[in-house]
Amino acid sequence: MIFSRNPARGSRVLNGLALLGVTGILGMAFAWQIVYDELPCPLCLLQRVALILAGVGFLLNMRLGPSPMHYAMSIAASLGGMVASGRQVLLHMAPGDPGYGSPFLGMHFYTWAFIAFAAIIVFSILMQTADRKWGDSMLKKPVPMLGVVVMALFFIMTLANVGSTTLECGFGPCPDDPTTYLWLPSSATP
Repeated sequence: MIFSRNPARGSRVLNGLALLGVTGILGMAFAWQIVYDELPCPLCLLQRVALILAGVGFLLNMRLGPSPMHYAMSIAASLGGMVASGRQVLLHMAPGDPGYGSPFLGMHFYTWAFIAFAAIIVFSILMQTADRKWGDSMLKKPVPMLGVVVMALFFIMTLANVGSTTLECGFGPCPDDPTTYLWLPSSATP
């Protein structure tokens, strides 16, 4: 078992994998937005913010050592994300409603987000019970290069999502059903 020899290392590896998963989800949503020209709605953007905040909890566990406060941050962010994604699921449950955006593997991204947030909560709870020492031995050891790469990828995806949201919405409220980027010239002729 990964915790038997070095609990701190196992915790760092599992938190790194969780952070990589969050980064992958953010990357997939961002790529889908660019490739299929489907701009995220305000509820989609809230879900991305919740994913980023959950990822920050995992990043802090990697960098500073596991802490109940870091896991609580991931859980609280995931609960907020579940509210946003659950609301979006409920908005599109009417018969004949095609949903918002194209489905991925048979479900819309907001449905996948709800599942991902539930998984983050379960992971965080299990990790709190599995982590024996709350990071005392990790503070003295630097984060391995692979961990630094995972953290850098997370920061890059966060910046890409923040940048695209700023291009889409500017500094004001986002449109309910966005079709163009506010700060990019539109290709449509008036």
